[in-house]
Formats: sequence, C-alpha cells, structure tokens
Amino acid sequence: MQKMKTTAAQFTYPWQLCKTVHLVRHGQAMHNVEGDINREALLSPHLFDAQLSPLGLHQVGKLREDVHASGLLKRIELVVTSPLYRTMQTAFGVFGSTESNEDAGVNHPQIMAVELCRDRMGVRPCDMRRRVSECQALFPSIDFSMMDGEDDSLWNPHVRESEEEMAARMVLFIKWLWTRPEQEIVIVSHGIMLQHILNVLENDCHPTVRTDLCKRFGNCELRSVLIVDKR
Repeated sequence: MQKMKTTAAQFTYPWQLCKTVHLVRHGQAMHNVEGDINREALLSPHLFDAQLSPLGLHQVGKLREDVHASGLLKRIELVVTSPLYRTMQTAFGVFGSTESNEDAGVNHPQIMAVELCRDRMGVRPCDMRRRVSECQALFPSIDFSMMDGEDDSLWNPHVRESEEEMAARMVLFIKWLWTRPEQEIVIVSHGIMLQHILNVLENDCHPTVRTDLCKRFGNCELRSVLIVDKR
C-alpha cells in the first residue's frame, strides 16, 4: 500500500477566528448592457445609480431559488451590501423577506448597507448613489445606520478613484468585517471590488486554488471563502 500524503497547507484554527464569507456580484445592470455596446455610455447621466436589467432580475430570481434550495439562507447571519441600487436590488431580491409562500416561517438575515464596499467612485454617474432617505423609501428593511451621510459626498464628478485607493478601501472593509460578531456573512458588491477583497486575502491562498478563486466574477455569481484571523 502507498503511504497517504499530507499537505503542508493544512492547518487547524479555532472556529472563533474563522468567518465564512459568501461573495456575490450584483445581477446584470443597465450600465453593463450599455457599456458593453459603447464604453462612453457609462458617462451618461441617464445611467445614474443604474438599476438591474430584465436579465439581471432573472439572475437574482435564479440565485434566490438556489440559496433557498441549498439551505444556505438558514446559515447566513448578516448580509452586507453596497448602497448602490443594483446591489441593494440583488441583496434584497436574493436574501430579503417577501410576502410569498416560500418565506413562510423562514428567518431572513439582516441586510446592512455599507459605503466601504460600494463600486469604484467618481466620474461615472452609474456609480453615484442616491440620497439615504430615497434608499430607505425604496428598501425599508435594509439597515442604513452605517452610511456616511444623506448625500453622496464620496463620488467626485471629475476624479476617478485609483486602484491604490480602492485597494486601501478594501483593507479597511476587511478590518471592519472582523469587528462583526457574525461568523457567516454575505457581501453583495461589484466585480472590481470583490476582486480587490480577494486580492487582500490571496497571499494566504494556496497557489493551486488562487487562480480559480481570484478570477473575474460573473453577474450574480456567488463564491464562498473561509477566512482566518491570524492576529
């Protein structure tokens, strides 16, 4: 018989130092549709805080079915969402409570809007958020207590956020995530920001899985990781 081989990448950590994080990119939005045809369209004011497209709404419905069928919804303790319309539509559409029969007797997790995980800021109107009071009217079940103010003071019409600034923002976001008591959390955000979250974590990722883990997100894709606080 051959000896069983073990790998040096296997470790044991106390469960209190671990979090299961489910990363979700928003469903297809109208700026995705128009931007694929003409990148200049992303500068159009009519794409302000872009909403989901019909396909995006369908993607959200499909992911909701999968989340319910898999039993994942029962384990999730918190959903953190970017405060842009397309991500809140996705977060509520997948994890929120509705009046449908499928929600009878189901405990739905709290959904919290957090500025740190919003899309790349500046120049493009599709990445500017609505006023908090308008967001509250549209999504009354979402917690907006972590928002930085009524108006969007972070979005600059003349300057686009740099890669370095985005990376630093995701470091702050991960640090904030560790202050949360919940151990199984969903993050609903944007493709580029989810990439930066994984980039923050990838130094501890085994090379055999790093390529697949850090590849580009599809619309409404859910990708799960276990992260460990080694401090």
